Amino acid sequence: MFITGLSPEFAAENLGFFTAPYDERGKLGKPVIDRARRAVHVTLPRGVTRTALFVGDQGCVTLPRGRHAPRFKPERVPSRLPDPATQRWPMGDLLPPDPLPPEVDTAKLRRAVDVAFEPADAMTAAFVVTWKGRVVGERYGPGITARTPLESWSMGKSITATLMGILIRRGVYDLRQPAPVPEWRQPGDPRAKIRIADLLNMSSGLRIRAPQDPDYDPSAGYPDHVYLYTGAINSFHYAATRPLQWPPGTVGRYRNTDPVLVNYLIRLAIEQRGEDYLAFPRRALFDKLGMRSAVIETDPYGDFLTQGYDFAAARDWARLGNLYLQDGVWNGERILPEGFVRFVSTVAPAWAADGRPIYGGFFWINGDGDLPVPRDAYFMAGAGGQLTVIIPSHDLVVVRQGHYRGAQVGTESLKKSLALLVAAVPAR
Repeated sequence: MFITGLSPEFAAENLGFFTAPYDERGKLGKPVIDRARRAVHVTLPRGVTRTALFVGDQGCVTLPRGRHAPRFKPERVPSRLPDPATQRWPMGDLLPPDPLPPEVDTAKLRRAVDVAFEPADAMTAAFVVTWKGRVVGERYGPGITARTPLESWSMGKSITATLMGILIRRGVYDLRQPAPVPEWRQPGDPRAKIRIADLLNMSSGLRIRAPQDPDYDPSAGYPDHVYLYTGAINSFHYAATRPLQWPPGTVGRYRNTDPVLVNYLIRLAIEQRGEDYLAFPRRALFDKLGMRSAVIETDPYGDFLTQGYDFAAARDWARLGNLYLQDGVWNGERILPEGFVRFVSTVAPAWAADGRPIYGGFFWINGDGDLPVPRDAYFMAGAGGQLTVIIPSHDLVVVRQGHYRGAQVGTESLKKSLALLVAAVPAR
């Protein structure tokens, strides 16, 4: 509510079902909104009250029981960029008026945008299409604008990959090195063999309970995968103290321990160099690409939770997608190291060995052809139907954001739209 501007009634009814499934909400007390303090309180079945507090540029923080403030000092980290209304795309919001070349079927383009919003049950909130880096299609739902930061969930994992890529480019880390997690330094700790590449590939082998596990049993209790969002814990230490279930790099599982630990490594590196950790994503990435709307939230200890607590406007996700379409180069500057885009967009060995060619390096891969686009396409994906699809064969980046209740219908609408889009523009 405090980040997106959506009404509390709409947000409570249609957003956030991943951490609070709709059938669980009937067990909770009605949310109490404290607009003066910018907080929301909710009472659990046993009378415990939990609070989320808006802290500014770090978004909202879920507080531990009994606390009235987080355990870190929030910082103001404003963008240093000029008003986007004064700059041309992609660094600003001014779009060129030039007509599209004749090889682009503009009628199909327009139809593809409309299809993404059909039917109304899809609850599509924002849709942006770029071709060769240029915005060629765009539409927003009621109350949403080109600058509205929307819940994006696990698309934030791709931000995590990007920030790690920036540090690799700086020579701080190497993909193939063992991850230098402090909790794994005891002699003989088998987790010390987990490489940074294994974490990015979601194949660390660490044991947690996650809803996407093939053997997941929802009756067995609250999943660690979600607890890393809602537990109001030191998420980095919690992830670092999980035991091994499999040898590193052998089994692919979609588990939040892995992006949380990459974030841990990012914080360690930034603070060891005397830099401002809370400002790092803004200064190293968002301002570089013109991403003014991005908000990343933290745990109560100030650890970024970019495994999914993130918000950004659709145009900003399109900017990030185009960084990858352009092989990590932006305005002539190499942001990501050579070969990094190939790494994140290639099926991870552990997932290939499992017969599931669908995951790379904190990006999903269209290796099973689930999306009606070429199989070399890859994408950021988040709960509730949030996707940023990169289609190199057609120079396309497609962003679809929507409200959680419409996720299933909205994803089907997106697939129909994608089929029209690849038919509307020429292949390379």
